[in-house]
Amino acid sequence: MKPFVDTDSVMRVIWGKSDTTLFIFAGASAEFALNKAVDWLYYTGRLPADPLGRLFSTVLYARDIVFADEENALKAIDRITAIHRGVEGNRGYAIPAWAYRDVLFMLIHYSIASFELLERPLLEPEKQEVFQVFFRVGQRMGIPDLPPTYAAWTRARMEHISRDLARSHYTVDLFRQYRRHLGRLRYVLLREVQRRLVPDPVRRMLDMQPFSWLPPVLFAYKASRSIHLDRFLKSLLVPRTYLGQVRELDIQPVAVSALHA
Repeated sequence: MKPFVDTDSVMRVIWGKSDTTLFIFAGASAEFALNKAVDWLYYTGRLPADPLGRLFSTVLYARDIVFADEENALKAIDRITAIHRGVEGNRGYAIPAWAYRDVLFMLIHYSIASFELLERPLLEPEKQEVFQVFFRVGQRMGIPDLPPTYAAWTRARMEHISRDLARSHYTVDLFRQYRRHLGRLRYVLLREVQRRLVPDPVRRMLDMQPFSWLPPVLFAYKASRSIHLDRFLKSLLVPRTYLGQVRELDIQPVAVSALHA
């Protein structure tokens, strides 16, 4: 069957490595906390009860779509749409279209930013590949007013950040829940990863200083991969509840440095 994402696409490299996927999760968890529509995620009670599981499930849905054939990817997208329509029906009004766009925009941004932080700068055509995959997802979901090109998305992204994000009591509560579920050490590491991934306006809203001690830690972690020590380090840094799921994220162990060589 025809794959939803071409087998030689950089998207399969980005989403086929647990390291990158976890960083996407980390960045999105920061921006989720600022979104003005985050009350929708509080409505069912699932987000404050299990913020890591709720956000992780969003990332896993995206990962599964990337590696599915076209028929099953479209079915997965339709299931996501149906779930949201059910929540809208229970609450009695619709989730704003801009909130749907914001989630897609986050997945585009953190896919690119996470890979570049962990691996190498992406070429412009590769960034366009990332955009096109999520553009197709948004089209299938019926999300209106999607930017048609990567260049248009970069402009729309900054407009959405300035218009749709704000610090609120939900922000404070979500970060409190992150700390409670992760523990002190993992929480401190999460904040450092977020500091390196989020756009400057998001960093300022979250009162994050630009200085980070993460670069030497990342250098050491990358070195550990060459001697297969990274698996042990993940077992220390990832809560036991999610460790099995994290290990399953390594779908396609591709030598990223060889891609598009």
